[in-house]
Amino acid sequence: MNARSLELLEYGRLRELLGRYVASPGGRRLLEGMRPLDSPAAAQEALAEAAEAMEWLREAERPPAGRKTLAAPLRFDGLPDVAAAEAKLRIEGAVLEPLEIHALGAVLERASAVRQALAQASALCPRLAARAARVADFRQALRAVQGKILPDGSIAGDASPELGRIRREMERQRLLIQESLGRFLKSHREDGLLQEEFVTIRNDRFVVPIVPGARRKLPGVVHGASGSGHTLFLEPLEAIELNNDLVRLSEEEQREVHRILRELTAELRRHAGEAREAVQALAALDFAFARARFALDFDGTIPEFSPDEAPRLELVEARHPLLEDILRRQRRRIVPLSFALVGSHRTLLISGPNTGGKTVALKCAGLLALMAQSGVPVPAARAVFPWFDDVLADIGDNQSLEQSLSSFSAHAARIREMVELATSGSLVLLDELGRATDPEEGGALGVAVLEDFRRRGAFTLASTHLAALKVFGATAPGVLNAAMGFDEQTLEPTYVLATGAPGKSAGLDIAARLGLPARLIERARAAMTDRDRQMGELLRQLEARLAEADGRLAEIKRRRAELEERERRLLEQMERREKARLREIEEAAETARKRFEKEAQDLIASVLSAPEQRRQAEKALRQAARVRREFEDSLQALREPEPKKQPQGEIREGARVRLRGVSQPAQVRKVLAGGKLEVDVGFLRMQAAREDVTEVLPPAPAGSRLPAGVTLSAGPRWDTLAREINVIGKTADEAREEVDKFLDDAFLAGVTRVRVVHGHGMGVLKRAVQDLCRAHPHVEKHYPAPPSEGGAGATIIELKES
Repeated sequence: MNARSLELLEYGRLRELLGRYVASPGGRRLLEGMRPLDSPAAAQEALAEAAEAMEWLREAERPPAGRKTLAAPLRFDGLPDVAAAEAKLRIEGAVLEPLEIHALGAVLERASAVRQALAQASALCPRLAARAARVADFRQALRAVQGKILPDGSIAGDASPELGRIRREMERQRLLIQESLGRFLKSHREDGLLQEEFVTIRNDRFVVPIVPGARRKLPGVVHGASGSGHTLFLEPLEAIELNNDLVRLSEEEQREVHRILRELTAELRRHAGEAREAVQALAALDFAFARARFALDFDGTIPEFSPDEAPRLELVEARHPLLEDILRRQRRRIVPLSFALVGSHRTLLISGPNTGGKTVALKCAGLLALMAQSGVPVPAARAVFPWFDDVLADIGDNQSLEQSLSSFSAHAARIREMVELATSGSLVLLDELGRATDPEEGGALGVAVLEDFRRRGAFTLASTHLAALKVFGATAPGVLNAAMGFDEQTLEPTYVLATGAPGKSAGLDIAARLGLPARLIERARAAMTDRDRQMGELLRQLEARLAEADGRLAEIKRRRAELEERERRLLEQMERREKARLREIEEAAETARKRFEKEAQDLIASVLSAPEQRRQAEKALRQAARVRREFEDSLQALREPEPKKQPQGEIREGARVRLRGVSQPAQVRKVLAGGKLEVDVGFLRMQAAREDVTEVLPPAPAGSRLPAGVTLSAGPRWDTLAREINVIGKTADEAREEVDKFLDDAFLAGVTRVRVVHGHGMGVLKRAVQDLCRAHPHVEKHYPAPPSEGGAGATIIELKES
């Protein structure tokens, strides 16, 4: 990107603003090196990471009960700068200082915690979790360092057994010295030779303060004097050997400390490459979350990049972040910017009042484009940019006395540079095009410059006050006129950008508002030509009509939104009513079904009391089951009405079919008249209507074999078998075995009620049957038979529905 444009668009101040949200030294270094990225893929990846961080922060702010993941605030603050320590670690033989080891351990521990937290929410932020996954497992290295370096940089006494021993001996030696010097002070307390009665340290040796005249009277070594010279510090003769021993122990301590530091450094050096990756990953994550916090603070969005074949530049409610930051501190509201350059329109020509926001609009578009290509979310409701190979800006007065450049010559020199650099992939920003010279010549020059950029296909935003350029904007293809708003009542700019027509400069009105004397304003108005006044009036009328059209459009949108909301409420109301109606139908149907089943069971129980009526009862049971299935099918169709589908395939004898309301496949035995079928379902033979067939199944695989040791024997047809079994005379085991097989056959055939005759006797068979029923998976309930069916000598068993 053009360095001069980055400066004009205040890219450096953007870094300062983002710096408020960066917490770690590593993240700050990444911020300092932030530049527009080289490719759309790199920018999109950076923006995707920022978007995931935004979602993480939103999730972390929710109450714990409402969180979809384990997202919690991640901390990057309070981390020391370990860049020097990490670089030193890569130098073979170098030994880290205690504080460097402590700092590196703290960073690696924080990196491991961040990796673990993001791994638990990888579904929410897969890219951030993948970046954090680069952090290696440092548990072994951290265990080696843990607790051995204290926060003040000192080595803990338990860092090694040898260091602990040395320090214990040093403490004992200090006590011996203190006792010796205490005896010395006590013995000379009355001599007048002591300056004060206390023990101090000079040159790492314990000494006592004496008066200068006592130097020759007390044997020992003098280790200096006080600043005033009134006190000498004497190491008594009897303490010299004790101090020597203490110095020897201190040297041993230093050697052991150095050995521990060398050992800890070697342990960390084994993970030097992984430590470097962890430090880089932590910095990148901090930078991603800094961009996310900035986006949330400024109501930002993730910008999009339009495809190369259909480039577009669109901003919806965009705001200049630096201006918004200033206005926030002043408790003022910023006016957002919206416009779109789509299709053949690639030039936006902005006119309007002085101090009306034209320059801010250019800077906003340029800075937001740079932010998007740097991977930073932009403060806007929506933002779409082409991928720009360069941003070229000429904003402000670049005159220079040092370079002998006037305002116009600096302006012309900058335009020459931009013309040389511009391509179809450039964003060109021109503030006050054609300024600082004769309006007619400046307008002609501006038209030529804009036409050149337009032919190259560059996206161009220019501001102007010149009538020639306003006319060019209204007539040239691909050029869109726009105007910054101006309130005719208050004579103040509104800062609202409206596209479709140029705006008037309102220079005299603005000058009057800024306090220029009225007599000067009146004289200026009188000096204006008729053409100038007519042009100003025309532009005023255009602005008024545009404002009226915008008002009508806003009203249409409001009414449309009201109609859509009304339609939505009506649909919701209809849906609620339909659901309530279905609930009432279902409740009524369920009540009717329960009543039907109870009455049917009572009727069947009374019919079965006569043995000769059992066959008719069995037929009634089958009919009741069919009626119930039809009832449930009708109820389901009422809940979810579906058109009946004709089964694919021919229904013929031997065909395998699926029947409505029957879970098992059936096999067609005969095709009967009247649309009836005789089918076998498991061990049950029954008749079914042809319309009950929902699917014709493929034939069963030929030659299929059962597993080894498994045999299959066909049981009796239940339409000809009595629904009872007599086990009188059997042993308990024999009775259990026969009743168990009997219940399995009955369940497979769909029978729901059977009778087991066991007699009275000693009650052994009765207990065996009842114990079997309690544990049998097919038994719903069992109870003694009524007197008409054998009383206590038989048990009635009701089976679950198959």
